[in-house]
Amino acid sequence: MARVVLVHGIAQQFQGPELLSLRLAAAARDGVRLSSELVFGPEDVACAFYGNVFVEPGTRAGDLPAWDEHDVEEGLEAELLDVWWQRAVEIDDQVAPADEGEARGWPAYAATRPLRSGWVRARLNALAQARFFQPVAKRLLVSELKQVRRYLDEPPVWQAARAAVAAEISAETRVVVAHSLGSVVAYEALCENPGWPVTDLVTVGSPLGLPLIHRRLSPLPVEGRGAWPGGVVRWTNVADPGDVVALVGSLAPHFVSGPVGKVEDRTLTNGVRMHDFERYLTAPKTATAIAAGLRESSA
Repeated sequence: MARVVLVHGIAQQFQGPELLSLRLAAAARDGVRLSSELVFGPEDVACAFYGNVFVEPGTRAGDLPAWDEHDVEEGLEAELLDVWWQRAVEIDDQVAPADEGEARGWPAYAATRPLRSGWVRARLNALAQARFFQPVAKRLLVSELKQVRRYLDEPPVWQAARAAVAAEISAETRVVVAHSLGSVVAYEALCENPGWPVTDLVTVGSPLGLPLIHRRLSPLPVEGRGAWPGGVVRWTNVADPGDVVALVGSLAPHFVSGPVGKVEDRTLTNGVRMHDFERYLTAPKTATAIAAGLRESSA
């Protein structure tokens, strides 16, 4: 069974565990080999797949509804859209502060304010110009908002996602590497299972520090600080400052300390593919964290 388990993020419903493993497992092995000269084989890496939980029974993965601004729900979906837009404005000069005209003077979204489709449309239009999101269609942006909301709010979804991680954990598993929403899935699964043999958690492109995500974590944070993830000894978090999803790049202040200290935060640059899981996996700052866990398990 696998010593390293990879956990993907959102928008993978068109994939599958074997297909993802072809790319992601190879990227992880390449990264470790090139950065540390430590070699581990294909049998040592598995991909926990949960993208299928977002596919409605009786439909195909490609049957994506023609969602638009009218389909973004008040609450988490609208809040997350606004957060992504505000961050994109900060880091990308191609994104206007808002569409020209009426949107420029609109206040930040508030849950008590009736959600106006124009407010949403302005942000979707702005994000469509962002380097980070190109060439994502606006209906795919809406789909991604809904996947985050469904994982956090719908028990059958988060139960199935965490079960997908559990299915790949074996007595040999020492390192979990989790990307984007997958870092939330992996974190919560590890908290639920403190007896797992996992010693190292590596999160990349993670939204775990984002307030609207952090305050909904399971278990709930206490006095603003999240629990340590189960029996993990070392937790390394890697973020590209241009990664809109990893809006809060430093997780150490937001989680309690672990057995050998707090979360170790590392920054890197993934080029134009800021949020790409493969880029994170091949980066030395990620790969050395994976290698450290593998070396400890072999000692």
